[in-house]
Formats: sequence, structure tokens, C-alpha cells
Amino acid sequence: MTSRKRHAKIVESLRSTGVASVRELAENLQVSESTIRRDLTLLDRNGELVRTYGGAALSLRGTAEAAGVETEKEIPFDVVISRDEALKDAMAEEAVKLVEDDSVIVLDIGTTPLAIARRLRGRPVTVITSSLPVLDELRDDDAVRLVMLGGVLRRNYQSLVGSLTEQALRQVSADLLFLSCTGVRPNGHVVDNMAVEAPLKQAMIETAGKVVLVAAETKFPGTGSLRVCSLSDLDVLITTSGADPNTLQLCREADGKVILA
Repeated sequence: MTSRKRHAKIVESLRSTGVASVRELAENLQVSESTIRRDLTLLDRNGELVRTYGGAALSLRGTAEAAGVETEKEIPFDVVISRDEALKDAMAEEAVKLVEDDSVIVLDIGTTPLAIARRLRGRPVTVITSSLPVLDELRDDDAVRLVMLGGVLRRNYQSLVGSLTEQALRQVSADLLFLSCTGVRPNGHVVDNMAVEAPLKQAMIETAGKVVLVAAETKFPGTGSLRVCSLSDLDVLITTSGADPNTLQLCREADGKVILA
């Protein structure tokens, strides 16, 4: 198989699965893992995919092409932040009640985590994030110890992503994670619509002693096809009163606490 055909098959595979490991790709294409690593490095350089720890995810461009839309149609952070502000503020008020002084907190990318960050000002806590708006919110607060994860700048959503971000997360141990998503399916799957984010969220979950999902009623079922985790992986779900009651019951049955803001 020529390298061009192999590259095409790698991208085609990612369009189906969103993410893939080096081992999986090597086995499927019957080549060595070192060959796959070289392929992924080249495809990452060309913008066809994003290298992640141990594998790859579809790039923003590739995700859009797979969906038949232009990359530019991804909704920018500055637009998303103005949506459902009252719901986000209500959830953020409940979220900060779970934060103890001197604890270590991971804040996910997203507009609700930013609302939480605003309410952590003046608190003696450590905040770990790859969100640039969170950095801007807390950079001048002497009470908060702020740790920024490195990575590739995702300008449209003002965040840092990629393999460097994942590697940094694997060196982190946190008390609490505030996780965001784009959808919670009726079967209990927590999903996202961006392949570049799904592996980061999974790495964040691994860092934290307690995982808290903040997802407004609009996220039930919301959008997204990339599975981040299941409700059984959560310790707490913070949502709003209009969320699907059957899905909330699934969370309770999985021993998760549900908080209605």
C-alpha cells in the first residue's frame, strides 16, 4: 500500500470513529506502529488530523468535512457565551458550593466553566485549565493559583488542545473536575461534537477524584456523536429544571448525585 493510500485510510477511519490509537491503526493497516507515527506526524502537519497522546483525532477541518459543512461554521466562543446565560449562572452558583478551600480544580473548556471561574475569584484554590478566557478571568487574582496546560491554540474557541495538552494532564492530580459537553443522550452517554476535545475531556476525567458534569437542560439530548464518558463515570450532575427526567434517573441509578440549579 502506498503512503498516499495509507494516509487516506487513516483519515477515513478517523471520520468514522473520531479518535484512534497508533496500535489500532497499525493493526488495521497491517504496518508497524513506527510507520503509523510518522504518518500521523505528517497528517498533523498538513492539518488533516490532530496528534494526541498515543494516537490521533480528526482535526476541526476534517470533522467539518466529514459532516459536509465548512470549518468556519463552528460557532465561536464569543457567540456561545451569550447563550442561555441565566442557566449557566445558576449552575455555576451550585458548582462553587462543591469547592473547598485549598482544593485543586480542573476547569474544562467551555462557557459554563468560565462562569464557575468568575465565582472562584478570591478563593484560595488551585485552578488547572486550557481555557484562555479562564486565564483572562483569573490571571490578576492573587488568591487563586492558576495552572495553564500547554498545547496548540484553537483560536475560534480560545483554548489550547492537542497532544501537549493531554501529556500535561497526565501529570496532574486534582480533587475536582468541572466537565462540560455538547450533549447527554437518553442512554446515558455524555457526548461532544468536536473530535479534538473528546480525548482531552477523557484525560481530564482520569485526573480527578470527583467528576462533576455541568450541563443545562438544552444539552438533553443536545448534539454530538463522540462519546466522552457515561453517566456512571460521574459523581455529580449539575443541570437545570427542564432536563429530561428519565436521563436524570439513569444518573441517580448509577449512584450519581443530581443537583437542579
